Amino acid sequence: MTEMAQGDAPLAFCDAAVAKVAELIEESDSPGLMLRVYVTGGGCSGFQYGFSFEGSANPDDVRVERNGVILLVDPMSLQYLGGAEIDFEDGLEGARFVIRNPNAVSTCGCGSSFSIDGQASPLPEGGCNVGSCH
Repeated sequence: MTEMAQGDAPLAFCDAAVAKVAELIEESDSPGLMLRVYVTGGGCSGFQYGFSFEGSANPDDVRVERNGVILLVDPMSLQYLGGAEIDFEDGLEGARFVIRNPNAVSTCGCGSSFSIDGQASPLPEGGCNVGSCH
């Protein structure tokens, strides 16, 4: 497992996301939980983001720690998430974790799926609801 401080990490774990994850872990009564962010094939734009809480890390995970909260990313997902910001927003569209990904050339309006350069997207430029993301 590769452990990284926020400043050295290949992606940013924003303050609001750190605070929300800490809150959810505290409510769960499982203090050892960590947030995993991953990418899978699918979604309306070709790839989709996923989030899960896990009690243990895999040996090849990248681990980003801020204020005692741990974010895990597997190497396959990291190739699509390099330079991304993991954030949390609570607004008119509801409360949700948000990924601002510089590698995405188009995204779904809800922000849960994306396409990358060189991959044809079935959606018009900007995803299915242009302008609805941060």
